[in-house]
Amino acid sequence: MFDMITNILTNLVSKPATRRYPFEKREHYRDTRGRVGSIDIDSCIFCGICGKKCPSDAISVSKAKKTWEIDPFKCVVCGVCAEVCPKKCIFMNEEYSAPVYKKETLKHIQQPKPVEEVLQNLQQPKEA
Repeated sequence: MFDMITNILTNLVSKPATRRYPFEKREHYRDTRGRVGSIDIDSCIFCGICGKKCPSDAISVSKAKKTWEIDPFKCVVCGVCAEVCPKKCIFMNEEYSAPVYKKETLKHIQQPKPVEEVLQNLQQPKEA
């Protein structure tokens, strides 16, 4: 009986054993693999190496259409795509994916460059 009263009094005056989750969020550990964060679509060359190396076949790349797609429900967040990318345009994020109610793929499409920019690049003399 004495042990129980001691335990009750100790619990009344001490801090809670758990974190008050919605109000106090724990920071992620460094190098946590949360999800594929973003892709710099303008520097992507659409080589498809990331899709070939993906163990869960979550990434599909189309060089002709200039599209890059990832299915977040197939992705196992291994980070291989970010490691093998020759242009280093895929970035991993430390945040976890938010819950969703509908399956969707994330599709990135490279927009064509403005005509003025293309003409300017053609008119500039090439350096030797």
